[in-house]
Amino acid sequence: MNYLLLGFLTGLSLILAIGAQNIFVIEQGLKKQYVFLVCLICSISDFILIFFGIFLFNYFGKFFNSSIELFLNIILFIFLSHFIYGKISIQKSKIFFNKRLKKISASSIITKTLAFTYLNPHVYSDTVFFLGNFSKNFLTINKYYFGIGASIASLLFFFTIGYLSKFLSKFLQSETIWKRINLFIIIFMSIITFYVMIEIFKFF
Repeated sequence: MNYLLLGFLTGLSLILAIGAQNIFVIEQGLKKQYVFLVCLICSISDFILIFFGIFLFNYFGKFFNSSIELFLNIILFIFLSHFIYGKISIQKSKIFFNKRLKKISASSIITKTLAFTYLNPHVYSDTVFFLGNFSKNFLTINKYYFGIGASIASLLFFFTIGYLSKFLSKFLQSETIWKRINLFIIIFMSIITFYVMIEIFKFF
C-alpha cells in the first residue's frame, strides 16, 4: 500500500473518534467564531505532533512516564471542569448570538484551542505514540509520506467539521436548539471529565 495513503487512512481512523477537541471545533463552527483559526491551529498542532512522534518516538518515549501522564490528566480535569461550569452558566442565561460573538477575543479562542489540543493525553497517545510506534521501522522517505498522509487527513477532517458546522449554523439560530446543543456539550464533556477522573484514580 502507498505510504501516503496508509498514513491518510490511519490518521483518519484515529481522529474520527469524537472527543473534546472535535466537539469544540464543531461548536465554534456553529457559532461562526474564528472557524478558520480554530481549524488551522488544530491542523498545525496535529502536524507537529505527528512528525514529532514519527521521528522522535524512541527519544520521547523515555520521558513519557506515568508521572507526566498523571500531571496532564489532572490539568485536563481542571480545564474541563472549568469549561463545563461556563457551559452551565450559559445554559441558565438567555442566549444572544450576535452579542456573544463580539465579546469573544481571538486570544481567548487560541488559548482554548491550544488547551483542548495539548492538555489531552489521548492526543499524544494517538499522534505521537501510536503513529510513531507504527512507523518506527519505515524507511525515512516512507516516514515522510506516512506523516504527510496522516497530516492531510487531520487537516481535511478539522476543516470539514468546522465549516460544515458553520454552514449548518444558519439553520440553528434558535435559542431552544442552541440550548439543546449546549446541553449535549455539557453531558458529553461531563462524561469525558468522569473518564479522566477515573484515569487519575488509577495512579493511586
